[in-house]
Amino acid sequence: MSESTALPESMRAWRVHAWGTEPTETLKLDTIPLPTPEAGELLVRVEALPLNLNDMERINGKNMMVRPELPVTPGMEVMGTVAAAGAGVEDWVGKRVVAMPKQATGGFAEFSICPAISAFDMPEDIPLPDAAALYFPYHLAWLGLVDRAELRNGESVLIHAAAGGSGSAAIQLAKSLGATVYATCGSDEKAKLCESLGADVVINYETQDFKKIVLEKTGNRGVDVVFDNVGEAVMNDSLACTAYNGRYLMMGFASGKAVADEKLIVPRKVSAGNLKLCGVLLAYADEAVAPMMKQAMGWNFCSDALGTKVMAEIVDGVRDGKLKPVIGEVVDFEALPAAMTRMRDRQTTGRVIVRVA
Repeated sequence: MSESTALPESMRAWRVHAWGTEPTETLKLDTIPLPTPEAGELLVRVEALPLNLNDMERINGKNMMVRPELPVTPGMEVMGTVAAAGAGVEDWVGKRVVAMPKQATGGFAEFSICPAISAFDMPEDIPLPDAAALYFPYHLAWLGLVDRAELRNGESVLIHAAAGGSGSAAIQLAKSLGATVYATCGSDEKAKLCESLGADVVINYETQDFKKIVLEKTGNRGVDVVFDNVGEAVMNDSLACTAYNGRYLMMGFASGKAVADEKLIVPRKVSAGNLKLCGVLLAYADEAVAPMMKQAMGWNFCSDALGTKVMAEIVDGVRDGKLKPVIGEVVDFEALPAAMTRMRDRQTTGRVIVRVA
């Protein structure tokens, strides 16, 4: 193992010892031994970490792709400096990075083990807290709008939960591509945020019918692309809002993760819609390993080369002023459970960043 400087023997980490519904009660601040990176892995000294709604699964024990053993440290995303590295990735030591922790857990800590394949350079000229807010939402937005939908200048896109992390990123990216943006959100305050980001039509779904408005505004044609990170609650009406040969992006399941592994799609609605249904998963893999993962799991992973390209374009967009992460609040490490509760209760906008160092 290669390391930059002398490392401590232990670290603080927020851990779950028994599944629970309340983050302030379930998360316990423990002092545990410092983990050691294996081959292909990095030990990241965490400076800041963004909270993700999916982190709640590692707190309440509900629907998740891989169920970890308890006790577990939640946290799917970190930003910091590589303090040590395993065999084959020693040249990462000292680099400033954003990264996905191993098996999407381990981020709520002062140090985190991250596969090098899911880590990307974060230039020094992008300061905190912005540097910690750029990975997941902008990669998701890019993979959906650019890689899957191939969104083009002059087209239209409906973006759900547009005041959230990936939604706000999608508004900015879509506008930079020359698209007309229809944005949905759940309050007048969030509507003002969407307008400030450039959304052309903003719809408060608590008081307005987005399907009716979109069809009226498009002359009953519908939009070219639907960016759906909500799922079941909006799916039927969103399919009805998708234009001929439109692209429906299945980005996430914020309205109810329990249906993520259930039979949800009605084939006739897709065929009658004459549209393209596109799945989007943010997960990178080495191109040499991807075929084996395909055989074992049936899933398709993005290549690490694509991830590097996406990160470079995002950084360029930030430097050009076209992309600016929306950060709702920045909290101290000790305040993480309370901030997680606010996110669960949909009391946050944009990204919530936890400062660790």
